[in-house]
Amino acid sequence: MSNKIQILPENLANKIAAGEVIQRPDSAVKELLENAIDAEAITIEVMIKRAGKALIQVCDDGIGMSEDDVVISIQKHATSKISKYEDLEAIRTLGFRGEALSSMAAVSQLEIRTEQKDDEIGTLVRIDEYGKLIKEKGSFAKGTCVSLKNLFYNTPARRNFLKTDATELKHIIDTFNKVSLSHPKIYFKFFNDDELIFDYPAGTLENRIESIFADNMLDALIPVEEKTDYMNVHGFIGKPSLLKKSKGEQYLFLNSRYVISKQINHAVFSAYENFLEKGDYPFFILFVEIDPHHIDVNVHPSKLEVRFENEKDIYTFVVAVIKKSLGLHDLVPNMSFSESNIQTEKLKKVAFSKTERDDFSDRPSFKEKTSSAKTNFSDKEIDLLFSSLPDIDTHSKSESVDHPFRETRQREIVHTDAKFTSKLLEEFPFIIQLHNKYILSQIKTGLMIIDQHVAHERILYEKALKRLDADLPFSQQLLFPKTIELDPGRYQILKEIDTFLNKLGFDIKYSGKNTIVIVGVTDDIIAGSEEKVLLEIIDEYADNQREKELEEKDNIAKSYSCHTAIKAGDKLSEREMRLLIDQLFATSMPYVCPHGRPVVIKISLDEFDRRFGRTS
Repeated sequence: MSNKIQILPENLANKIAAGEVIQRPDSAVKELLENAIDAEAITIEVMIKRAGKALIQVCDDGIGMSEDDVVISIQKHATSKISKYEDLEAIRTLGFRGEALSSMAAVSQLEIRTEQKDDEIGTLVRIDEYGKLIKEKGSFAKGTCVSLKNLFYNTPARRNFLKTDATELKHIIDTFNKVSLSHPKIYFKFFNDDELIFDYPAGTLENRIESIFADNMLDALIPVEEKTDYMNVHGFIGKPSLLKKSKGEQYLFLNSRYVISKQINHAVFSAYENFLEKGDYPFFILFVEIDPHHIDVNVHPSKLEVRFENEKDIYTFVVAVIKKSLGLHDLVPNMSFSESNIQTEKLKKVAFSKTERDDFSDRPSFKEKTSSAKTNFSDKEIDLLFSSLPDIDTHSKSESVDHPFRETRQREIVHTDAKFTSKLLEEFPFIIQLHNKYILSQIKTGLMIIDQHVAHERILYEKALKRLDADLPFSQQLLFPKTIELDPGRYQILKEIDTFLNKLGFDIKYSGKNTIVIVGVTDDIIAGSEEKVLLEIIDEYADNQREKELEEKDNIAKSYSCHTAIKAGDKLSEREMRLLIDQLFATSMPYVCPHGRPVVIKISLDEFDRRFGRTS
């Protein structure tokens, strides 16, 4: 009788193991960049073709390898970084497992050219399509150049699971920028399909931030620096004007290694608590230095996750440091400053958006943990109005009329029939706006509360789906077309979704290297915000595709509606609020926004009576 349990063939085992380390092209880029940094490189060049599927090449001018070392380097668990367990506990290099090159050799056609600084001749090692190792001698540039051709050529299932070239390229660029941000003293270059895209000369952290983000980025940042015997923290945090609805611009480096730490992220959020609306994310670039003996980076093959020995102490320290930095820049409320005129002047420099209130003292009442919507009321008392609102005819006709939400634009309004509109208005004898965020109105059974942003998001989401299905684009032409230079990742994603955007009303022309011209936009966009909204749609589309894997049309509709809807903080007139309610209850699902958040809640009259001790 044959055994059911078998030892896997070595080549199959290698391919399976490689999947843990090299999950997609950006994983390989990360590993190769870290190897180059560990090799004491001063200059590092990255070459990408077809989003890494055809070629990933990383060349450095580091110390190079001998002939024996380069042959051993592609073997499993071959490393120069550690030799005993104690070395692992004190590791400061970025790589240490000896898995990267062997994993790459298992799923690509690998080639390594290397030459040490004092040698007159170098070594070339490559793995052909049959897995055979070929070794040659020759004269090469000092340092090491690693090339991966035809990634996942021998694992078609894994290759089929890769995203589009635009999405994979964006991941690679994100990884490249994170690594280059962590080592500003190294010169980084990035080529995409033989074209130089990024050129980051060696310099200071401030120089690197300006190179990656924008020349005036530092004006929107607050420096952070605190040193103790146990740990050091330095870097920059964003002013409230940099708050965003996506979490893509949060950079944490532990001993110069990019990591993800829920504890430290939460600590930063806690420090910003008086500035954050639900769904807001602060911008930060933080470098944390801790003795390696007090951390564990050997948690996951990607080395992105870490564990801390004293999590509570680190959490408390980070909260205190961030709050101190915010306080020193006069951004935290309820603090006394001796020179009030200086405070006023500094506050004027902060580009608060309309969503930021003048008085932040009431912000804590909006925090999720203090909300009483579900803790103090029963589910029955806070039902979602299914029984208390009038029946809605969701098949009403649509027509285009002036939209009052913005004087600078028109919107397509979905109207119900006259009978329903009249009945709905009678149902709301009063209507008010609370903190330019919630709409409150009396109904037969109590009080109705609507979140104006997610209500409008639901309206625009269904409108976008109809436009995408109808394929009858209408665009408002700009008096002055807007020229924008995009990074290659965004540019590729824009080309990928251009057809959808055109159906929604965007008129975009392509002009030269990564440059576009916005000629016209959908009628839902505020004049002057065309660039901002387009970039937000691109970024959210990419995030949704990576994290949620939404169907393309649904992804576009959600990204579009989220960033074109009215915001918390936008003041509405009574007529505007009534029209918003009118449109909301003409949708197919008025009670939940496209992302699953509640749009409407009700507090019953019985609940009010109970709270005030009324018996009749």
